[in-house]
Amino acid sequence: MGGVRWAFRCGSWTPSRSEWLLAARCVQREEKQRIGQFMFAKDAKSAMAGRLLLRRLVCDRMGVPWSDIRLERSPRGKPYLANPACSSPETMGWSFNISHQGDYAVLAAEQGLQVGVDVMKTTMPGSTSVPEFFRIMTRQFTDYEWSVIRRAGSEWEQLTMFYRHWALKESFIKAIGTGLGFNLQRAEFHLSPEPIAEGKVCRRTTMHLDEEEEEVWAFEPPPALTDPPPSFTFLSFSDLISMATPLFEEDSAYWENFQKKAEAPERQRLIATV
Repeated sequence: MGGVRWAFRCGSWTPSRSEWLLAARCVQREEKQRIGQFMFAKDAKSAMAGRLLLRRLVCDRMGVPWSDIRLERSPRGKPYLANPACSSPETMGWSFNISHQGDYAVLAAEQGLQVGVDVMKTTMPGSTSVPEFFRIMTRQFTDYEWSVIRRAGSEWEQLTMFYRHWALKESFIKAIGTGLGFNLQRAEFHLSPEPIAEGKVCRRTTMHLDEEEEEVWAFEPPPALTDPPPSFTFLSFSDLISMATPLFEEDSAYWENFQKKAEAPERQRLIATV
């Protein structure tokens, strides 16, 4: 069975009351509570999309009924299916990972292979200059990687190259499940020589681990994204919940709480312009 690459545009998703309350009923109760604790609506939307992507994967590709799915996290934060009773050839050996930032939530999954995924939005540092930001992050990259980043061109192009390296490192440590305790300088990336083009996936990036080239890992770094690359399939909200079974009763207060978060940034802008 082939791998899975799904993406959801959570940035442009403006859930209606019925959509948000249905989504909340279709994730585990503790997940619903955790999502409800996010301060900003955009973060709550991204987290909700991530959990629905995971559950859709388990239901669709592993054949576990939605109501039987029990997802947990390893001590390092990697999600896994915690259903001993659901063990079968279809569920065994799957590795899956999610990431969400900016406008996208993404999922990658493979059967029989370890997989990690990370998505980053290129943004200017909010409270410092680009050179100072790079100085603070010095220990995260090797001298070779910094030389590639700083040769990229303008500050914006350097930031794009920085986040491209960062996403590669994050995806690797998420695949091996070690968390941020891993020394990122141990993994040095040599980017694909293929020219970057929108909608094109580069597959010739290599990694040196402890100065030795690793041939058992494959990397699919897309360009700085305006859209996910062709290997990712966009899912709509209807797709996310098409196989879902609500797990508990509707909670109208959950929508009211979300609305307050969604309206808060607008109120702040109005105050700032008075």
